[in-house]
Amino acid sequence: MESTKVPGYSSRLDELASGGVPLDTGDYPSTFSGTRRKPKFPRLSRPVPIMRPEYDVVVVGSGYGGGVAASRMARAGKRVVVLELGKEKWPGEYPTGLKDSLPEFHMSGNAGRFSGGPLEEVAVGRSTGLYHVVVGQGQNAFVANGLGGTSLLNSNVFLRADKRTLQLNNWPEEIRNDPACLDPYYARAAEMLQPVPYPEDYPALKKLEVLEKQAKALGHGDNCYRVPQTTFFRDGLNNAGVEMKASTGSGQDCTGVNDGSKNSVLMNYLPDAWNWGAEIFCECEVRYIHENRTGGGYIVFYAWHGDGRKAFSDNFYNGLMWVRAKELCFLDAGALGTTEILLRSKAHGLKMSRFVGQKLSGDGDSLSFGYDTDEVVNGIGGGHSPAERPCGPTITGVMDNRGPETSPNVLDGYVLEEGAIPQALASVIQGAFESGVFGPYARGGSLNCTQTYLIMSHDNNEGTITLDNDKPYLRFSGVGRADHLEKLDLILGNATKAIGGTLINPPFYAITVHPLGGAIISSDETGRSGATNHIGQLFTGDGSEVHTGLVCVDGSVIPCALGVNPLATITALAERSVDFIARNNGWTIDPSKNGRLDLFGKPARSFPLTADMVAASKAIHSTRPSEGGGIRFTEIMDGHMHIGAGVDDFVVAENIAKGAASFTKLYLSVDVHNVKNLIERPDHASLATGTFSCAALSKDPMLILRGEVQFFTVDDTVSNANNLVYKLTLLSTDGEMYLMNGRKNIDSNMAFSVSNTWKATTTLYTTITRLDGSAVGRGILRVSWRNFRSQLKTLGPMPSGPPSSEPASSGGLVGGLINSILPFLGFFLYFAWNLVTYFLGPLSQLEYPDRTHSGYLPKAPPAQIITLTAKDGIQTTMKIWVPEDDVVKKPLPILMIPGASVDDQIFSCPTVRTNTVEYFTSRGYTVYVPVLRFGRVPVAEKGYTAFDARLDIAAAMAHVHEKHQVRMHVIAHCVGSIATSMGLLDGTLPAEWIQGLTVSQVFFKLHFGFVNQLKAKGPLGGGPWFPMNSMPNDTFLQRFLDQVLRFYPVGPSSELCTSTTCHRCSLVFGRLWNHRNLNHATHKHIINWVGGIHINMLGHLMRTGIAGDSLDNAGNNLVTDANLARLEGLPILFSTGKAYEVLRGRFGTAPYRRVVVAGYGHLDTWMGKRSNIDVYPSVRDHFERCEAWPRV
Repeated sequence: MESTKVPGYSSRLDELASGGVPLDTGDYPSTFSGTRRKPKFPRLSRPVPIMRPEYDVVVVGSGYGGGVAASRMARAGKRVVVLELGKEKWPGEYPTGLKDSLPEFHMSGNAGRFSGGPLEEVAVGRSTGLYHVVVGQGQNAFVANGLGGTSLLNSNVFLRADKRTLQLNNWPEEIRNDPACLDPYYARAAEMLQPVPYPEDYPALKKLEVLEKQAKALGHGDNCYRVPQTTFFRDGLNNAGVEMKASTGSGQDCTGVNDGSKNSVLMNYLPDAWNWGAEIFCECEVRYIHENRTGGGYIVFYAWHGDGRKAFSDNFYNGLMWVRAKELCFLDAGALGTTEILLRSKAHGLKMSRFVGQKLSGDGDSLSFGYDTDEVVNGIGGGHSPAERPCGPTITGVMDNRGPETSPNVLDGYVLEEGAIPQALASVIQGAFESGVFGPYARGGSLNCTQTYLIMSHDNNEGTITLDNDKPYLRFSGVGRADHLEKLDLILGNATKAIGGTLINPPFYAITVHPLGGAIISSDETGRSGATNHIGQLFTGDGSEVHTGLVCVDGSVIPCALGVNPLATITALAERSVDFIARNNGWTIDPSKNGRLDLFGKPARSFPLTADMVAASKAIHSTRPSEGGGIRFTEIMDGHMHIGAGVDDFVVAENIAKGAASFTKLYLSVDVHNVKNLIERPDHASLATGTFSCAALSKDPMLILRGEVQFFTVDDTVSNANNLVYKLTLLSTDGEMYLMNGRKNIDSNMAFSVSNTWKATTTLYTTITRLDGSAVGRGILRVSWRNFRSQLKTLGPMPSGPPSSEPASSGGLVGGLINSILPFLGFFLYFAWNLVTYFLGPLSQLEYPDRTHSGYLPKAPPAQIITLTAKDGIQTTMKIWVPEDDVVKKPLPILMIPGASVDDQIFSCPTVRTNTVEYFTSRGYTVYVPVLRFGRVPVAEKGYTAFDARLDIAAAMAHVHEKHQVRMHVIAHCVGSIATSMGLLDGTLPAEWIQGLTVSQVFFKLHFGFVNQLKAKGPLGGGPWFPMNSMPNDTFLQRFLDQVLRFYPVGPSSELCTSTTCHRCSLVFGRLWNHRNLNHATHKHIINWVGGIHINMLGHLMRTGIAGDSLDNAGNNLVTDANLARLEGLPILFSTGKAYEVLRGRFGTAPYRRVVVAGYGHLDTWMGKRSNIDVYPSVRDHFERCEAWPRV
C-alpha cells in the first residue's frame, strides 16, 4: 500500500525520538512575557496550599468522566475543584526507556494469604507513579495516575458499545429499552475527543497490514477496519482550543506520547475546565467522603502526597486534609479507585447499597503475542524505529466480531486489535521470549516479527473489592467463561498460524487495562441490584433513595463487560449524567467555543482570591531566578491541649489535658519559597499547610488555611530571645474557625546544653483563640525523636519561580544540582548559626548600646516640667503627669522617687504597654517624678551621695505639698528609697506630709550578697566616673572590661545575655532584673534609661551596705531610736524584709505591710512587661488602705 506523507508529518518523522518527537517550549503557544524564566511546560494545576476549603463542585479524579464533569460544571458557572492523585505531566515529560520508566512504576494490592494469616500487602514504588499495577486474586489491573487519568496511557480507541450489549438486563431500563438514548452523548464525547482513523495518506503500517491479512485468513476480512482514535494526524487546534501536533507514529501510547498528538483528557476537557474557572490540584489522594453535618454537602478527605508527607507512614492516612463540596461531588477515580473510596466512606458511616464493591469486570481483556512470525510486524514503539517504517499508534486496526453474524450470542462477541510494544518494555519482553543478537528492532528479528494481540470480550462480571485492614483486596472468581476463553484462544492460534508464528500467552496474561464496575448502575433503580441509579447517583441503601450530590462518572458504573474499548462509553455516560444533573437543577451549560488557549497565561474565567490566597500566591510566584530556590519540609508535633479558658500557664494546661486525655497532633508542611528572603528579612514567613487534630475541639482534623511559620523572629515579649513562630488559621468541618499561635523559644537557656537546645527547637507552646481573640485552649506540642527522623527525610529543595521552569543557568546537570543544593545549604547554615548564637551563650558577639527609639510605644508627654532648687542650691527637674479630663480625680497626689543612675523613665517607661505613671494617672492620681542628683543627669558626675539627694526629695515634697495642701503618697525605689529613709530619719523630710509610703527593694537596712560584698571591698577601677555606656572603639581598659563581664556571675543560664550595658549594670548594682520580665525593646534600650555612676556616690553606698544601716556622709549611723521614732505611725508597704522587721518589732504590725512579688528582681518591678498586672495593683491597694487609715 503506497502512501503520501502529509504536511506536518514528514518533517517530524525525520526527527523521530523516544516517545515521539518531544515537544519543547516553542510547541506550546504562549503570551508569556517578563523577566522571570519561561516555563517549559504548561501547568494547569495549582499548589495545594492555595486550595480553597469549599467549592460548589468537587471532582475526584481527572479521567474521562472527571474531565466531563469539571468542564460542564465550570461552564455552568460553578466553582469547581479537581483532585488528582497523580502528577501533572505534559507531552515532552513522559518517560521513554526502561530506566526512565521505573521511577514511575507503582505496584499495590495483595499477594494473598499465607498459612491463614493476614493478607500480604504488595507495595512497590511511589503512590503517585504514572504506571500503576494493582495486584489481585485471579486477575491484575493496569491503570494510570496522572492529570488526565488513564487517558494518558490508553490506546485512544473510540468505539461505541454495540446495541445488543446495551440491551442486556444488566443495564437500567432507561438505557436497555432505548440504547439510542446514548447517541447524542456519544456525539458530545466525539466532538471533544475528535476521533479519526489512521489516515490513508499516512505511511503504511506493517502491523496493520498483518492484522488485515490475519482477518482475511480467518474469514473476517469484512469486519476488519481502522479504528477511530483520539489521535491528531495534522497540526492544529483541537475543539478545546489547545494546540495539537501531528502524530509521528511512535507507538508509545501506553507509556505516554511525547509528540503532542494524543488528544487525552489533559488536552481537551481539563484545559476547557481550567479556562472556565475550575481549579486543579495534583498529588491529592481522596480517601473517603462523609456528609457534612452542618450546612449540607459533603466533606471529601484526602491525603496530600506533597512535601514528603508520606515519610510519616504511621500518620499519613490519619491526619487527612479535606475540602467541602457544597453541592456535588463527582467520583472519577476509576473503577478500582472509586470503589475503594466508597467502601472506605461506608466504613466511616456513609450509607450506601450493599452492591458497592461487587460485580467488577475486566472487560474480557487479554493480552497475547504471535511470536516469531513470517511477517515483519514492526510493532515496537520508540525512538529507534526506522523513519521509513514507523511503528504507528499503538492500535490502528480492529477485527470487530461483535455483530450477530459472527456472534449470535452477544456474550460471545469480541474485538481483536493489533498492538505495539512500548520501548520501555521491548527489552524486557525480548528477554522473556528469546535473547536476540541484533536487538528487537532488527529487520527479521523475532520480536520485530511479533504481532501483539489485544482482545476485549465478555467475562463473567464476578469480581469484587473489599477492604482488609483498610486496604483494597481485588478478587476475580473465574475471570472469564471457560468455553468462551477456549474459543478465543483457538481464534488467536489460527490467526498466528496464518502468519507462521507461535501463540504466546505471557505471565501477565490475566491483566486488564479496562477494569469496570464496583459501583454499577442498578437495573431496577434500587440499591437491591446496583450501587447507583441510571445517572450515577449513589443509593443510600437498598431502596431508591440516593445521595443526590454523590455521582459516579467513571467505569465503576458500567454494569458488565462492554466487549470493546470503554473510553467512548464512559465519556458518553458521564456526559449524560452531567446533562441530567444540570437540567434537574435548572443550570445552563454554556456552549460557547474557546479560542486558542494560552496555557501559560490566565484562564478566561476565574473566581476572586481571598486575601490569604493572594498572599500565598505571591509568596509562591514572586521568587526571581537570581534569588535561587527554596526548601520544604514536613513535621509532626503532638502533645496535649487543654480546651477551656482561664489557664494561662502552659505546663499547668498540659497537665490538665493529660489528665483528660486531650491528645493533639499538628501535621504541618512548610514551604520556604525563597531562602534568600527568609535570611535577609526576619519577618518573611513561609507557607504552612496541613491539619491540626484535637478531638476535644473537632471530631475531624481541622484544616490549616495558609498558615505562616517565621524563623528566628525577635521575641518582643522577652529581653533576649528569638522564636520560631507558628501562625495558623484552623477550620473545622463544622465551619468553626480558630487561630493557633505557637512558638518555639530560642533563648539563653540553651547555653552549652544539648538537651536544652533539643527542647527549644522541638517544643511548641501553643495557644488557640477564636477570631475575636477570646481564649479557647492552651498546651504544649513536641517533636518526638521518631518524628524528627522522619522530618529529616522530608527536608529538601523546591524550585523557585513558576512550576516546571527552566533552570536559572545553563549549567546542565551540575548547574541544576548546585541550584538545588544552595537553598538547602543556605537554610541549614542560617538555622545552625542562629542556634549556635544562643548555644555558645556568653561567647557570642556582644551587643552594644542602641540609642534609637525602635520599639517605643506612643505615650503622653508630661503636662509640665519644672525646676527644683534644693536647700544646698543644687537644681534638678521634676516631671508632672495629670489624669485625662474624663477621669475622676483623686485628691491625693503621688510622688515617685527613682533610684541612682536612672531618671523618670523607670516609671514612665516608653517600651511597655502600661507603665507606672499611666497606671496611676488612669486611676485619677496626679503623678510627680523628680530626677535626683545621683540620677541620669549631668550633675551626677559631681559625685553626690544618697544622703545629699535627700535634699532633692525635700524640695520635691515641698512643691507637691504647697500645690495640693494635702498629704501625698510616695513611691521610692532603690537608692531613692535609701535617700528617702535618710531624710525621714534625720527629719529633713516631714513624715506627716506622707499619707502612705511604698519602698522598693531597700529602705534604711541594707544587706549585700556575697558578690556585692566583694565589690564593696575592692575598687571598681577606670576612674571616678563609671559609664554604663560602652562602644567597640572604647579604650582598651573598657573593652577588656566588657570581655571579662561576659562571664560575670548573673545566676542561671536564663539570665545570660550579650548586652554590654546590662553587664555593666549588674557589675555596679547587682542583677537589676530577671530577664524574663523585660520585653525586647526595654532590654535593648537600657542605655536610654540607665546612665553612669560616680565612684564617690558608689563608695558611700558600699560603706552603707557594709554597715547594714543608713549612714550620713560622715559615716554616722542614722538608724537610732530617736530617728526611728519619726517613722512611727507612717503606713509603709515594703518589698524587702530587714527594715520591715525592725519597724514591726518597735511599733507593732498595724501600719506596715510587706508584699513580695515572686519572680521579680529589681528595676523590673516597675519596668516589667507584666508589672501592671503583678505589681501595681498591690501598690494601689496600699494607697487605698492608707487613705482610710486614721493619721494624726
